[in-house]
Order: sequence, then structure tokens, then C-alpha cells
Amino acid sequence: MEPTAAGWPPNLLSAAHLLLKHGEILRCEDLGWGSNYTFSVDLRFEDESGRAVYKPRKGERPLWDFPHGTLYRREFGAYLVSKALGWPSIAPTVIRNGPYGVGSVQLYLDSEPPRSMRDLLEKCADLDLARVAAFDFLTNNADRKAGHLLRDQSGALWSIDHGLCFNVVPKVRTVLLHYCSEPIPDPILADLDAFRSNSELMVGVTAALRRLISEEEIEAFVRRLAWLLERKSYPALDPYRSVPWPPF
Repeated sequence: MEPTAAGWPPNLLSAAHLLLKHGEILRCEDLGWGSNYTFSVDLRFEDESGRAVYKPRKGERPLWDFPHGTLYRREFGAYLVSKALGWPSIAPTVIRNGPYGVGSVQLYLDSEPPRSMRDLLEKCADLDLARVAAFDFLTNNADRKAGHLLRDQSGALWSIDHGLCFNVVPKVRTVLLHYCSEPIPDPILADLDAFRSNSELMVGVTAALRRLISEEEIEAFVRRLAWLLERKSYPALDPYRSVPWPPF
């Protein structure tokens, strides 16, 4: 059963969310890229139809540093945290059964990845990227490639691929290294503080995460939130070991 939580924003149960959760899968096509099996699916629910990205548990490649068969849960957990914070923009995501069993299903974005780091930095607002950098530390994202940041036709920035999040051990690997050791912008700190101060929301988030990841990983998540608010700066990372490969 999909985790739920008290205090979620009303748009969590949007028409897109209902389509993803309850829509009939009309087509399932292997996208043929990435370390794990990823499929494009066409969905229909009542009068709504659309495309989504389906990542089944069965298609996850075993990793030495993440429990096997948990990446789809982490994908959904990152989405829930983004909804609680209000950023970064992550497309509606659910957990459901599909042609290859249970997995994450995320609304397809009509968008394009950056062509280079220069393209990314020039075309994306600094505050949007700063939010992504803070989110990646908070969720301990081990795979922030430049290609995991997409811009839609309106220019809005979207974040994808969050399967390697929430480890207990510090794992952040990112192409956004220029934020390391820099002060966190005040609007981001204000949002993080509001999140921690909202006891109902914090209880809801941790309750939902408890059905997705381990108790130790949840405790580490809460400690990272406290660390950000106490230090008010991004962590210093190793410029060699803390970059994903490939970076795009």
C-alpha cells in the first residue's frame, strides 16, 4: 500500500496523481538507458490520459551500498519530501504495480536536459539551483548528474532520478559543487525552518518515510536537517570523490 501522511498540500492528490495511481497502462516500452530498467508507459484513467516513467523493483541493479529492491521507494520518498518543503519541483510520483511488478511511476516531463554545465548555470535561476543543492544534502542524494535537471517549455526547472537517496552514510555526489561551503540563501533557510517547526508535517513525513526506508535512515535525515539550520551553509565536499560519473 502506498504511504500517506498528514498535512500534505492538497495538490498531492491532483488529477495527475490519480492518473498515475489508478490509470490503466496501455503501453509499456523499454527506454533502453540507465543502470536500471526504465520504461515509458501510456496511462488512461476516466477522461485523463498521459505518459509516465515506470521503474520496477525487479529492474533494479544490485548495489553494495543500498539495500536491494529499495530504489523505487527512495524515488517516492524524495517526492514526498519535496512536496512538504515546496521545492524542488519533482513531477507527481506514486508507487504502484505495473507489467513488471511494483515500482515507482512518475509523470513524464516534456523537457530537455542541459547541454553543458555552462548551459545549466546560464539558463537556470540561481535560487532554483541552490534549492536543489540543499535538497540533495538533506536527502543525501548520491547521483545529482546535470542530466537529472530538466527545463520545461516555460523554462521551469525540474529534478528527476532520486533513487539513490536517504543513505545513512554521507553519499552526496553532485555537479553543483560550486555551492560547497557557501552560505545557504535566506529564503531556503526559512523554508527549512518552517518545515522543521511544523510538527504535524514532520510527523506526517517521518511516518510516510518509515514505510519506505529504515529508521536509521530517517534519523539521519532529521540530523541533516538540523545540521543545515545550525550551520546555515552547504557542506564542504571532496571535489574528486563527490562528483557522479558520468556527470551528465
